[in-house]
Amino acid sequence: MPDTPSPPLGIATFNVNGIRAARRRGFESWLAGRRLDVVALQELRCAPEQVGAFDGYHAAIDCGSVPGRNGVAILTREAPAAVRTWVSHPPRTRDLRVYAHEGRYLEVDLAHTPLTVACLYLPKGGLPAHLQRPGNMRDTPDGGAKYDRKMRFLGAFARELRRNRRAALGAGREFLLLGDLNLAHLPHDVTNWRPAQKMEGFLPEERAWLDAQIGPRTLVDVVRTVHGDRPGPLSWWSWAGESFVKDVGWRIDHHLATPRLAKTAASVTVDKGPTPGARLSDHAPVVVRYAFR
Repeated sequence: MPDTPSPPLGIATFNVNGIRAARRRGFESWLAGRRLDVVALQELRCAPEQVGAFDGYHAAIDCGSVPGRNGVAILTREAPAAVRTWVSHPPRTRDLRVYAHEGRYLEVDLAHTPLTVACLYLPKGGLPAHLQRPGNMRDTPDGGAKYDRKMRFLGAFARELRRNRRAALGAGREFLLLGDLNLAHLPHDVTNWRPAQKMEGFLPEERAWLDAQIGPRTLVDVVRTVHGDRPGPLSWWSWAGESFVKDVGWRIDHHLATPRLAKTAASVTVDKGPTPGARLSDHAPVVVRYAFR
């Protein structure tokens, strides 16, 4: 008899904006209903002992040591073959070590699939000093300090990302970076992209950084490739106003995969809640099915 094809590998990235709050809003029901193989979570925003268990999953977790901030996790159906955090395995890029305690990056090798999965929560950043105008900003002007910090992180992480991708390939594994990158890449990724060009997350230099990380021989933007050259799919909407109802948002939650893995992507779904009251977070899970085993 011919071999039965393996079912697609269901993988999601989801910024929960506080795992305890997401659970109160129905996260467990979503997780049980989706029956995914791998789920990368960002912004746990709690201490390790407050994260709790995830029924049916093994959880690799790095909450960091900044109270109530950041925190990443990767859930897998089977215990991973290896887990690496920036605490257990300090970044080889020295400029990233200052972020090691913040709970921003986690990496696992799947046990029975030749795949390394990484989860990243990238700093939100801010505006450069020359774009800061008191009275026209949500945050207090800081002279560009948050912007400078984010750009330093991006420069250092580009080197680390390249090393980690090559290490996975050298070990016979594909590589997949999941997470909230706090960056939108193309005009199709932002509802009102023209004014967004002067907003953090869509600044020309931020977009240029992401552009440099992706390419046909390095990492592929899986969601954009599958969805096509058209608006969306958005994954973040402000809590304020009617952004959610009017679908005014950004695509900042990403699947960046090595080319061989990316070619197997069969579908993309963003689990946007049906109503504002049904939202699990200000983000929505981004689910990709990969025909890869």
